[in-house]
Amino acid sequence: MRRFWILLTPLLLAGCIKGSASYYIDDASNDHVITVRAEQEYFWKKDITLTLVASHMPECQRVFPMTSMPVDEVSVELFSNGDDIYTVRSGTEVMQVDTLGCALLAEPAPKALGQPVGTFFLDEKTMTFEKATAPPAPATGAAGAGG
Repeated sequence: MRRFWILLTPLLLAGCIKGSASYYIDDASNDHVITVRAEQEYFWKKDITLTLVASHMPECQRVFPMTSMPVDEVSVELFSNGDDIYTVRSGTEVMQVDTLGCALLAEPAPKALGQPVGTFFLDEKTMTFEKATAPPAPATGAAGAGG
């Protein structure tokens, strides 16, 4: 009977989600990164536990627990406030982190999130990061001027 349970264990874990996606702050290296990890403990659980990892190697690396949320609602927005300060928003949870010192800062005001950088989300069972699209450039010239 014990052998049955040992053989069944991989099948029980096969449906679980455990992955991460990263945003590379410095495209030239892997040393300055923000990563969001997603973990579903058991395939029958409908929630995903999220963690944020700020990494600026070799100076620091720190893990910050985030909220749990339903599998089909996993979406973590990333904003840049400049000076290596980033804000993440997941549902109603908002966190701000200084990536140079890997420190958690006070929650910013809702209107002070910063410029959108991108979004972490689950694509099937894979954690993915998608960069934000650049805002359209303002029109130049004398539009509407007639002669």
